[in-house]
Amino acid sequence: MPYEQTRWKLDALMPGGDQAALDQALAVHEKSVKKVERWRGRLKPALTAKDFQALLDDFEVMVRAGTRLGAFAALRFYADTQDPAALAYFSQMQDRLAQVQNRTLFFSLWWKALDDKRAAKLMAGAGNRRYWLEAMRHFKPHTLSEAEEKVINLKDVSGFSALDNVYDMLTSAFKFTLEVDGQKQTLTRDALMVYARHPNADLRRAAYQELYRVYAEQAPVLAQIYRSMMTDWRNENVGLRQFKTPIAVRNLANDLPDKVVATLLKVIRQNAGVFQRYFELKAKWLGQPRLRRYDLYAPLAPADRKIAYPDGVQMVLETFGEFSPAVADAARQVFDAGHVDAEVRPGKRGGAFCLAALPELPPWVLLNYTGRARDVAVIAHELGHAIHYVLAGGNSALTYHASLPMAETASVFAEMLLNEKLLATEPDPAVRRDILAASIDDAYATVGRQGYFALWEQEAHELVRQGKTADEMAARYLELLRAQFGSAVEVSEEFQWEWVSIPHFYGTPFYVYAYSFGQLLVLALYQMYKREGEAFKAKYLKILTYGGSEAPARILKEAGINIASEAFWQGGYDVIKGMIAELEKLSP
Repeated sequence: MPYEQTRWKLDALMPGGDQAALDQALAVHEKSVKKVERWRGRLKPALTAKDFQALLDDFEVMVRAGTRLGAFAALRFYADTQDPAALAYFSQMQDRLAQVQNRTLFFSLWWKALDDKRAAKLMAGAGNRRYWLEAMRHFKPHTLSEAEEKVINLKDVSGFSALDNVYDMLTSAFKFTLEVDGQKQTLTRDALMVYARHPNADLRRAAYQELYRVYAEQAPVLAQIYRSMMTDWRNENVGLRQFKTPIAVRNLANDLPDKVVATLLKVIRQNAGVFQRYFELKAKWLGQPRLRRYDLYAPLAPADRKIAYPDGVQMVLETFGEFSPAVADAARQVFDAGHVDAEVRPGKRGGAFCLAALPELPPWVLLNYTGRARDVAVIAHELGHAIHYVLAGGNSALTYHASLPMAETASVFAEMLLNEKLLATEPDPAVRRDILAASIDDAYATVGRQGYFALWEQEAHELVRQGKTADEMAARYLELLRAQFGSAVEVSEEFQWEWVSIPHFYGTPFYVYAYSFGQLLVLALYQMYKREGEAFKAKYLKILTYGGSEAPARILKEAGINIASEAFWQGGYDVIKGMIAELEKLSP
């Protein structure tokens, strides 16, 4: 039976979803919090291993109950960001969870204060929760007093998080007008950006101009939101917690050494010419003397055929099944549970994401499916995330979620499997060229674009510190864009406002380099797959089953990968160079 394009169901999180169910869930959560609170008076350096395990059990029960509340509130809000009741409940849950974090803060402070020898002894018997405890102690040098930590937790709810919600509300309500075939249409952002990949060059230009016209009109407000949030980020993390740089906070949360991330971004900057070479080739194929930024994702084929949602889903599931029945089964669990929201409707959050709550529950996937071939790749990407979570379901709720860089592994690998299937089943060399070009477009969007986003964020935090205006920041963003593209791409003035249109810059500073990390990592893994065949699959699935139960460097070292090596990251670009060379052979 084909899967239809419907809204998601939230019953697995909150059966019924009415006020009685919410009240009961709150009562369960409150009971679990009080049980953890009773441990405060029993904590001491000589706590027995048995008591420590009992404490961890109680803590995990509390986390699980809180996760249900938080995930339900978030998913309900993202389904309709203009629903006042959903927003009120989302805000209420954010405040409650911050309050609970304060009430139980004593545990993490006690844990970080233990001497290394005693902590190591307790961790040795913690089983699957060991790495969660280990990672918590990484923040020991940056931890403040209990009173200070409580103030920060409360401040974040009414400050950083509240501003992020305001940004989502404002931008989700944006409407865009585009004339198509002589008729003006009012579109959401996702529907508008369908035309960024349209065969018609004038429509591509008009779509981008309309996108940034609307964002430019609101730029003073959006830039002020960004300025306030990033000032808060610096004041807390650099000023109070004594991190060396704003990005170092994210690096530690990802358990990646600063030097590894710096090496990754260095290699990305050094290889800007790889994609410039591709864009020069693409300009020739499109019959242009120089590629315009409007044309970056232009298809080489004369038309982008529509693919019905059930057909797109089936294509992705068949691709997964050919790689591994276990992978396809994991993906089907998400659809069978009704955890996919693929409709396009006003007020719904744009873009796509995968949200996992608890190990035993299939994750929730948000899509905005408009029927483009590109949307099929998005299904593969987000279902890749979901597969990662399902396979990691044997872990504790405390070690279920992979770190951000590792979290992109399965999603990008899923896209590469889909591209390989399309290339293998397409006999027409011209269509094969188009498929391969689209995969390089995606590689740029994931490696080059996201890497330069991270380079921009480093500059943006400094510009905010210097008190630069929105116009001054936009001017600098345009300079960085033009440096990235060199003489290969013409970048028009309106792209200076791209930075206020990127949600990750706001809610999750420095998230973006995880995409570059994940893509280059997957290129290496995919090469291993091509060399090793069936033998690779068990190794790959084991990487996914780790979830967040081990450090990224340790997981990848087991697979034979050294992320500290500049040559490793360069090797990813060498694969991209090979893809471009292959594409040249298919050129007419």
